[in-house]
Amino acid sequence: MQKVKPLGNRILVKRAEAEKTKGGIFLPESSKEKPKKGEVIAAGPGKANDKGILEPMQVKVGDQVLFTSYAGTEVKAQDECEYLIMSEEDVLAVVQ
Repeated sequence: MQKVKPLGNRILVKRAEAEKTKGGIFLPESSKEKPKKGEVIAAGPGKANDKGILEPMQVKVGDQVLFTSYAGTEVKAQDECEYLIMSEEDVLAVVQ
């Protein structure tokens, strides 16, 4: 994978794999809604507040996060995996 280093309060997320239905039916890719859960792969240093003080990120590498439906920008790396670059504000929760 190419080195991707998020800037400011942005994070790089690998989206979780889509699951099959309870009945074991696999839906075509076009009809499935993409999962809104993923793992933080990289995180920026944080964002400076109005006083110029750097506010640290609330999420860290390895966290499992839930995010909004239209969060982030999709990027594809050399390993053909799709990642999302999104703002920390798009994260709704950390799953523990």
